[in-house]
Amino acid sequence: MKNPVSLGIDVGGSHASCAAFDLTEKRLIPESISHIPLNNQGSKTEVIDGFASLIQSCVDKINADCLVGIGIAMPGPFDYVNGIGLFTGENAKFQCLNNVNVELELKERLNLPEIPVRFINDATAFAIGEYFLGQLKGCKHTLAITLGTGLGSAFLSDGVPVITDEKVPENGCIWHLPFEKGIADDYFSTRGLVNRYFEHSGTKLKGVKELADLARENSLAMELFQDFGEKLALFLAPWIKSFQVEAVVFGGNISKASHLFNDAMNEQLNKEGLRVQINYSELQESAAFVGGAQLLNKEFWNLVKGQLKYM
Repeated sequence: MKNPVSLGIDVGGSHASCAAFDLTEKRLIPESISHIPLNNQGSKTEVIDGFASLIQSCVDKINADCLVGIGIAMPGPFDYVNGIGLFTGENAKFQCLNNVNVELELKERLNLPEIPVRFINDATAFAIGEYFLGQLKGCKHTLAITLGTGLGSAFLSDGVPVITDEKVPENGCIWHLPFEKGIADDYFSTRGLVNRYFEHSGTKLKGVKELADLARENSLAMELFQDFGEKLALFLAPWIKSFQVEAVVFGGNISKASHLFNDAMNEQLNKEGLRVQINYSELQESAAFVGGAQLLNKEFWNLVKGQLKYM
């Protein structure tokens, strides 16, 4: 018998991606990686069919007899225990999946009634992937942060999400915490940077890449990134201290501009008396594949499944 294989799926707002993971050799299978565009404002049928076609294209690239299950990294709000969408419209995406049992829909579409389909928060999947194969490997208390359209985060202890401990924020994440005139998600995100540039310049940019390109010769753009790094350190410092974080890993599109804010962030962390290991993800999207696929690792599943109801 060949090695058991699980699939890890990363669901984003505009696309979804999938990869197979060899559970014995603990490695992604590169030739299995598949992508599809995704319309999060589409119909239920359109979105579920998209997920199913993605999974099928990935299965077609491996020995299907080795498939032991599917782990899906899904943005919230979502019932991760029962596989049901809770998208009532607050985040303006996937409303078509509200009260939809995605697990049952996929099993029917794929004709895989006996194959387990498991779900986990997308930022948490990223963190788990970084623990197993990335920058958090070997560290006990860790923090993973995704900087992009929103602010994703997860605290891990030996690779297991920590959600209800008093040493971490409510719900084990930081996006909803108050910051300046709003919440952290408003500030430490693509829209936060783009909006602040617009407020100061009157020019509306498409995204962070444009702003990063400008920073080479535009003092305002450079100042905004330095402000981003300094404020991010100030915001994270109390939780790094509280949870005794040893290592932090950043992922997401904004992390690709880390050369513009890393020095300011580390300088402020030093002022806070923190000597924490700062890393930037090399796996990026692949980390979520690994994190999703680990839900089919029996030993890890037994450790993490009790946390799903709190996500």
